[in-house]
Amino acid sequence: MRTRMPFAPAAKPVTPGSAGWGYVGFEVVCLRRGEQLERATERCEHCLVAIGGQLRINGWTLGKRQTPFEGPPEAAYFPPRSRWQLEALTNVEVAICSAPAEVGSEARPLREPSLVERGQGSTFRRIYNILMEDQPAEHLLVTEVLTPGGNWSSYPPHKHDTEDLPHETYLEETYYYRMARPEGFAIQRIYTDDGSLDETLTVRDRSVVLVPRGYHPVVAAAGYDLYYLNVMAGPVRRWLIRVDPAHQWLS
Repeated sequence: MRTRMPFAPAAKPVTPGSAGWGYVGFEVVCLRRGEQLERATERCEHCLVAIGGQLRINGWTLGKRQTPFEGPPEAAYFPPRSRWQLEALTNVEVAICSAPAEVGSEARPLREPSLVERGQGSTFRRIYNILMEDQPAEHLLVTEVLTPGGNWSSYPPHKHDTEDLPHETYLEETYYYRMARPEGFAIQRIYTDDGSLDETLTVRDRSVVLVPRGYHPVVAAAGYDLYYLNVMAGPVRRWLIRVDPAHQWLS
């Protein structure tokens, strides 16, 4: 049984300044039906993802699901030096993903994300590529992942914290979590080869996790289906990863 989207305060906004990095900005807003929000992108590009509910933005109607567990996402992209106006047609939860940009790409709705099924057995998950390399942008990469309860995701452990083309790119990353049942939880480990960073986190409904560097696997608690929205950005807009050599045999 799926829970309906509770109307709850969203996570604290992430900015490059608050995160101590150079690219990724992330915010979630929850609006009640009829409420509006307007912003200028200034020197950033924005990708707005309808996590739940229906909205109208600059004349486009987006959102065909009440929760992120009820179908593919719809989103909209806006380049730097543009403006968007959002109106909630129902209670909505919207992610605002951003990164610095000079030119960007054309403003447009993003309605047909490609679906990728990755892993098998206890590593199976579904991935919707909202604004990945198959869609033009300047720095932003945005994707969402649905992981069944008890399964591993972002697995085998991989990282993207070193500019080493064509093997690996430097990409900052945020995870925004939703649980199909709000009492559910997941576990995420973030660690580096030298052990200077090694943290294991309990993540819950609406948690935001920042990944500045290191490997970052996730496991959903048994019985609790997991959703997360990934926002990545860096100097080169390519998703090139390095798997932890200790776990390369799992690839």
